Amino acid sequence: MYVADIDTHELIYMNKKALNIYGFKSVDEVVGKKCYEILQNSSSPCKICNNEDLSVGQFKEWRYFNPILNKHFILKDTIIEDEGRRCRAELALDVTFEEQQKGMVDNYRDLELVVNNGIRVAFQATSPDEEIDIILEYMGKALNADRVYIVEKDEKDFDNNTYEWCADGVEPEKDSLQNLEPDICRGWYDMFGKDKDIVIADIDKLKVEEADVYDILSRQNIKALVAVPLYTDGKISGFYGVDNPPQKYMEYAHNMLQIVGYFISSCIRRRNLLMQLENMSYKDALTKLGNRFLVEKFVKRLDKNKCIGAVYCDITGLKNVNDTQGHEAGDKLILRASDCLKKIFSDYGIFRIGGDEFLVLCPEITEDDLYKKTEQLKECSKKSNSLMAVGAAWRENFYEGLDKLLTESEHNMYIDKSEYYRKAGIERRKF
Repeated sequence: MYVADIDTHELIYMNKKALNIYGFKSVDEVVGKKCYEILQNSSSPCKICNNEDLSVGQFKEWRYFNPILNKHFILKDTIIEDEGRRCRAELALDVTFEEQQKGMVDNYRDLELVVNNGIRVAFQATSPDEEIDIILEYMGKALNADRVYIVEKDEKDFDNNTYEWCADGVEPEKDSLQNLEPDICRGWYDMFGKDKDIVIADIDKLKVEEADVYDILSRQNIKALVAVPLYTDGKISGFYGVDNPPQKYMEYAHNMLQIVGYFISSCIRRRNLLMQLENMSYKDALTKLGNRFLVEKFVKRLDKNKCIGAVYCDITGLKNVNDTQGHEAGDKLILRASDCLKKIFSDYGIFRIGGDEFLVLCPEITEDDLYKKTEQLKECSKKSNSLMAVGAAWRENFYEGLDKLLTESEHNMYIDKSEYYRKAGIERRKF
């Protein structure tokens, strides 16, 4: 299987089998080279190229004798789009000894229809998450498997099961496969790093050399599995696999996972990009706290039957610091104030809603705890030289909505601010 840019004819990817057939050891040896040079030993684009006949989500099947390899193939071609880049993806099935492999070819055709349909439906999904869920479901059904799943590494190098599809009657395992220590799957990642996939027809073979992995798999009633790596920016970022495919489909499952892996990696890249954009739109750039747009999203998730507290804060003297010491000093003041908020209210929603204003929403906090934390915040702001006027309000439930709660907490903040200026002997017309 290979993937090439339609417009430039540059190779983007070749799987292990294709690399071996053409005498390469690493995909790095072919990436960026012309597909017609590598695959057909030609100096110009192939006359038989069918790029113009291909479309996204549809596979075109045809037979071809490759004189370079002296082999007959059934070819499956389609177009995939990745961040605006149109790419040709081709799967080649060796049918040189077709009579001996007739049974496998028939199975291949039947199962391919199901997977193709899954990819076609996935292209119509409204989000990368939905695309992945659809693809996994169709993979599971096509392979008659118990479970199809994705495992991704986090920033701490821990493994997390992020997506899964389970057949009827199969117990989901996603929740129990979180924050797995790096050592547990290290052997698999070592294999992936050597361009070797995981194909285990009988997990009993793991009992001695990979006891930790065996324990995890056996608890899930896994008898056999196939797993292949997923890549982000050219680096292995996780893997995805299928549990308990029928023995007769093991080779087919391996091939299909390699093919669909490119689609899944593309979906994950787009998902990550959307998450970055969402973080940019919902987070304050300086403090990394939520902004006023995130407040509305946060409130929608609240249980109106539960108690809630609100804390409204205003940094005292920020304008004067900006005017006399510069905005860099003002930013440092804002950061000191936000650090206090994070320290005291780490378990709750903290938002920067204005230049010098912060809001904390505390679902299911007791009234006593709210006012204790409010006093702790005042003490922290004094010690860190980031004095804030603070006002709090509490409700037994949230039926009245956000407006009245915020109005009361803001009113109490102005009272606190007025009291500060009164004690300091500073006359203020407006706070």
